[in-house]
Amino acid sequence: MKKTLFTFSILGSVLGFAQETKDNNDSKLKEKEIESVIITKTKKAVEQKADRTIFDFSEQPSLNSGSLMEGVKKLPGLVVSDMVGMMYQGKPLDVYMDGRPLNISSNELNAFLEGMPANSVERIEIITQPGAEFPATSGGAILNIITSKSAKNYLTAVYNGGYRFSSYDKYRSRFNNSIALNSRNKWFGWQVNLGQYYRESLSLSELDALTRNHSNSLGRTYYMNSAFTFELGKDRLLLNYDINHNNGNADVTSDNFLNNTSTFNYTNNNGLRQEVAATYQKKFDDKNKKLDFKAIYTNSDSEFNQFGAQSLNNSSLFNLYNFRIDYSQPLKILDEGKMSFGGLYDQQNFETKNGSLINLDYTRQTTSAYLEFQATLKKFDFIAGARAENYDITGITRFYDKGILKESNLNPFKKFQVFPNASVQYNVMKQLFVNVNYNKKITLPSVSLLNPNNNTLITETVTSSGNPNLQPTIFDNAEIKISAFDYAYIGYNTSWVKDQIVQKVSRENNVIKNEQVQVNSIRTHNFNFGMPIPFMLFTTPFSELMKFNVNPDKMNLLYVYTGYQVQEMPDIKTKGFWIFSLMGQFILPKDIRLQANYNVIPKGGNFYYFQIEKPLNNAFDLTISKKFMADRLNLSLYARDIFNQNKSVIVANSLDGKVFTSNKFDSRSFGITVNYKIPTKNKLAKEDPNMIKTTNQSDSNGGILQQGQ
Repeated sequence: MKKTLFTFSILGSVLGFAQETKDNNDSKLKEKEIESVIITKTKKAVEQKADRTIFDFSEQPSLNSGSLMEGVKKLPGLVVSDMVGMMYQGKPLDVYMDGRPLNISSNELNAFLEGMPANSVERIEIITQPGAEFPATSGGAILNIITSKSAKNYLTAVYNGGYRFSSYDKYRSRFNNSIALNSRNKWFGWQVNLGQYYRESLSLSELDALTRNHSNSLGRTYYMNSAFTFELGKDRLLLNYDINHNNGNADVTSDNFLNNTSTFNYTNNNGLRQEVAATYQKKFDDKNKKLDFKAIYTNSDSEFNQFGAQSLNNSSLFNLYNFRIDYSQPLKILDEGKMSFGGLYDQQNFETKNGSLINLDYTRQTTSAYLEFQATLKKFDFIAGARAENYDITGITRFYDKGILKESNLNPFKKFQVFPNASVQYNVMKQLFVNVNYNKKITLPSVSLLNPNNNTLITETVTSSGNPNLQPTIFDNAEIKISAFDYAYIGYNTSWVKDQIVQKVSRENNVIKNEQVQVNSIRTHNFNFGMPIPFMLFTTPFSELMKFNVNPDKMNLLYVYTGYQVQEMPDIKTKGFWIFSLMGQFILPKDIRLQANYNVIPKGGNFYYFQIEKPLNNAFDLTISKKFMADRLNLSLYARDIFNQNKSVIVANSLDGKVFTSNKFDSRSFGITVNYKIPTKNKLAKEDPNMIKTTNQSDSNGGILQQGQ
């Protein structure tokens, strides 16, 4: 074991900085046989379109080794932290899976992403300009997780496994196993993905010289995703059933600096999420026309208990009912065009309990319809549409006031509003375009923010709860962006935000209070820049480079990303913060792939009420991968946060003064992942499209919003 640690340390010292990029390994080849002619298509590791950026996970060991949360954190321009939450190029992200909102609370989402192996994901799509096709509640941007594609005719199987360890005060292990089974006959096809994930972790935190926590936790996840498709003449019926179960516990030692005492607490959490979906796809002779009917039911049940110095018994129950219709067809608009329209009905019921007391009963109904047109005129692409949504949000909250149980109605939100969107793209030349975009969006408070119960550790010096009276947030977003060759871009976006929900930490005497508040008016500014630097730039004549016949996914290069964000707050003066990311790709002899990554947010900036005291997300990672057995076996070795610098040190500002916080987890770790595609004996087996939770909306379909704790 010590030799392994020493080897990774030597690698880190010699290679310095850099990381993975957008397809660091062999580009995946898709083959389709047509009368002895084989057509191949190279799969890009990163692809930029007018409204989205697509990251391929399936062939990148630096991204698909470990948990999905780890892979997401390494995407350039994407920031995930307890303080910042999740943003892409300065925009807050709403989380979808295969085109549908994930609809789980922030704590459950963290467990969900930590419990989902990254190698179960085909690609991640970040839709930076959600059009009218997506609900107006999609916010500034959408992170859409597209699950793995590996279906074939007849029976096939793919195994994924991995092991990882860290060594701080003791060894801690994480491992995952999953198998994907796929089959098809002349009547129907089916796919099942079964898996488990086990994780041990360490968390160290300190709050304002009041208390220090040492948390030793253990988590388990078991999941199954399944799909069945039936061909009904030209039409298709797709049925999905998914289930995800998380359970975990933690032993927490809290040191109180004021009276020099220590307390011990034990926490336990359980979560069960189930989803059933049915999609009927009407087929037409014109393949560019589509008519889809979709119905979804989601149930999520969670429980959080704490024993020891403090006791808690909190639970929640979430139910969602969703039905939508989508239709699109080509239209003769200018040179060419398309029209899309549809409607949606969505109802969410959320109930929380503190012991036997139902202290929140929340109902949200949304009815909406949209109409959108797309057109092309020479070098211009146009998108214009609008979405009308009607909201009816009501609820009851119950609480004790001086020992007396009281009941009150939540602030109702009953409103009809139209959300326009428009985009103009000018294609300057091949793979070079300029895009200008405007859209109006709304974000409804997540159930985790509304939840009045605490679902994280509570001690005698720290309190935390949700705010059941939060109101929706309205965004007016504008953006201009220049993109080139799928990888390079420079952009600026700004938002006028009304009633922004932000986390606020304050201190009252010797108690730290963590709460969610709303700021009436905020203006945000975001600048983003990304550029690949191929090493061949220094060895190849410029005339050859300008032929654009090279594939960036198969060359040695360094990718540089930088972003800058500033928020104009009405009650405090803030400074902007920078985001830097360096990602390098190196192709070694015998087709061994080396990816290196360095990310950091320098100190000195502000995120709403928080001030960054030391570099945030400061980590250097390495991944080495090699394929064997005709590419059926993919083996990867990796090291995360080699120099053990990933630590969060921030100061929370409030009218009552400043609160110092420090958080560290066992980020330095080493591991191995294995992907084995079990060969089929049927030589005629052909690839089928992925059936597990697909929506067939478009080339891609519109999750990981980690709310600050």
